[in-house]
Amino acid sequence: MELFGRDVWWMVLLKAVVVFVFLVVMTLFTIWFERRVVGRMQHRIGPNRVGPFGLLQSLADGVKLALKEDIVPVAADKIVFFLAPILSVVPAFMVLAVIPFGGEVSIFGHHTMLQLTDLPVGVLYVLAVASVGVYGIVLAGWSSGSTYPLLGALRSSAQVISYEVAMGLSFVAVFLYSGSLSTSQIVGAQKSIWFAVALPISFLVYLVAMVGETNRAPFDLPEAESELVGGFHTEYSSLKFALFFLAEYINMVNVSALATTMFLGGYRPFWPFSQLDTGWWGPLWFMIKLMALLFVFVWLRGTLPRLRYDQFMKLGWKLLIPVSLVWIAFVAVIRTVNSQYGLSRSTIVAGGLSIAGLLIIASFVAEATARRKERAAEGGEVVEETEFDPFAGGHPVPPMPGQRLPVPVGVLALGAAPDGATGLSSPPGGDTDPDDVRADQEDTRA
Repeated sequence: MELFGRDVWWMVLLKAVVVFVFLVVMTLFTIWFERRVVGRMQHRIGPNRVGPFGLLQSLADGVKLALKEDIVPVAADKIVFFLAPILSVVPAFMVLAVIPFGGEVSIFGHHTMLQLTDLPVGVLYVLAVASVGVYGIVLAGWSSGSTYPLLGALRSSAQVISYEVAMGLSFVAVFLYSGSLSTSQIVGAQKSIWFAVALPISFLVYLVAMVGETNRAPFDLPEAESELVGGFHTEYSSLKFALFFLAEYINMVNVSALATTMFLGGYRPFWPFSQLDTGWWGPLWFMIKLMALLFVFVWLRGTLPRLRYDQFMKLGWKLLIPVSLVWIAFVAVIRTVNSQYGLSRSTIVAGGLSIAGLLIIASFVAEATARRKERAAEGGEVVEETEFDPFAGGHPVPPMPGQRLPVPVGVLALGAAPDGATGLSSPPGGDTDPDDVRADQEDTRA
């Protein structure tokens, strides 16, 4: 930490420009990389015409978007509609300010760290900046003056609240092990063992939460083209839409860089290159780990279908958050016992794997129980149901499994059965007279 805050002004400016250019170039490359990898998964070629290997296709698409006509809806709030994409993309550029790309190096005779800056609470800075970025999505949906963008904005707010809690909890065990919230010191604490190995549950929870935080498939509920026609950015076009596109891919790089820093040793090499741990080798190992995580994003998009919204929220609140809380309690106990009595690393790893196995088994048992109840309900077995008020929240909502709609008094008076039969009169022979049906309908309306 003593090396930060002593750089000359031009060194700080140089680092800031490098971070900005790196994010823009990585966005262009990641778009091309995603289209090529998904194309290979689907037995297609992918972009290969514009530039060598199609590398300039993303740049051509960006220029095309910038030159398109900018359309602003009549019902939109003009000021907020304009500021929303800016509010979404600016915080995305600020996250990498505290991410270490390498150790100490010499640039034009000046010794400095390959990191723009660091803070004693660097990880909290990242979480705070990432939280601000979602306001761009929420305000974009609200200011568009349209129904589907508003629904996408509401989904985004619920999604971020749910998965940011899980993401923050996944970092607590890292703080307990490293004893610091500084990103550079967290990387230094992983010199002997990566936290992805020492804290496997935290790493797995973060991997799921980072996909939910970036609105990527299978968690792209705020967009959901098949049901929301594009979601929160439906009414956006031209450069404003390009800014949302840019923010999404920058956030992919950000969460992957944060995972590399928190769990994969940052810029430290992996076996068998453990000796190449100094100087300019750091950015190479950092980029290898970063690209591996970006491949996971693309892999998920090319293989998994979108989740239902109730499944998505259930995963966050009923699985990730409880598992994280139990894991944090276990890690705290192990750290306390280890500091007082001294435990071997093998004992700690064995205990961690045992707890992880128990948590996984418990989650599978709970899921199997829920599926059995659903199958029982579908098969006509007697399942305890409860009545609920569909208008309790001010707007109608459909019943969940195990709930049933109350039967209106007027329908019961007409002879409707509790199971939802119509109760319309019909002659003994079974044929219904159209005039009688029409008269019954008029009586029902009355």
